[in-house]
Amino acid sequence: MLIDTHCHLDAAEFDADRDAVANQARQAGIGIIVVPSVEPSNFQSVISLSAQFSHCCYALGLHPMYIDSASPSDIKRLQKLIKQQLLGNDKLVAVGEIGLDFFVTQQNRETQEYFFAEQLKIANEFNLPVILHIRRAVDDVLKYLRRFPVTGGIAHAFNGSRQQADAFIQLGFKLGFGGAMTYPRALKIRELAKSLPLESIVLETDSPDIPPEWIGNKARNSPAELVKIAQTLAELRRIEVSQIIEITSKNALQILPKIAGLCTPLQVLH
Repeated sequence: MLIDTHCHLDAAEFDADRDAVANQARQAGIGIIVVPSVEPSNFQSVISLSAQFSHCCYALGLHPMYIDSASPSDIKRLQKLIKQQLLGNDKLVAVGEIGLDFFVTQQNRETQEYFFAEQLKIANEFNLPVILHIRRAVDDVLKYLRRFPVTGGIAHAFNGSRQQADAFIQLGFKLGFGGAMTYPRALKIRELAKSLPLESIVLETDSPDIPPEWIGNKARNSPAELVKIAQTLAELRRIEVSQIIEITSKNALQILPKIAGLCTPLQVLH
């Protein structure tokens, strides 16, 4: 069983054929798809999508690139909604997608850091892992994780140094690898994928974004591509793809333990 630990299946790019995309992923062997939210307007859509598809689960959070339209009241709203969902819904598996993004601008740095810290507090309150978005802010994210400890999580689309990777691992995090790893010129990411402990890696697509090399930058990514992404990791590490599937799925189940409740015993074993 493969687990796509990061897929925006609720995105508008899938409006025309979402059912087909979800079913194609299932038929390809994707046993679980984790769908993180990005802003209050899509909280309900990821909840509804996970109710519609048995192999989908979700995370709730405020993405740093959407923070300018958020207000402090959204933190209270998120806290209340998570509490409600945890009472009767086993499909809420994490707080996310949250983090810091200083790639486009740092003009709202203080605002980003406020919302990030407040969401880390929520994750700690409910003992939930976090799904992190990080661009040009790895050391800053690590600083906040040390100030506001959480029960681990996933550093999505990891693109830091080996030293930074080790710091995340020491804090109980797994590192997400996906389409970027498939490009031969992505030397740093591919070296990390080859050399990091395999027990620290989970797989993701970030669909419809970060398309793999065989699709190209202008095409829509989809969760079914995780099969070939797993094959790429197997080739980089020179081991059988069956081992990649087994170990990365085990890693995902470890770091997002509520996923296990969505799997059949046979899926967990395979």
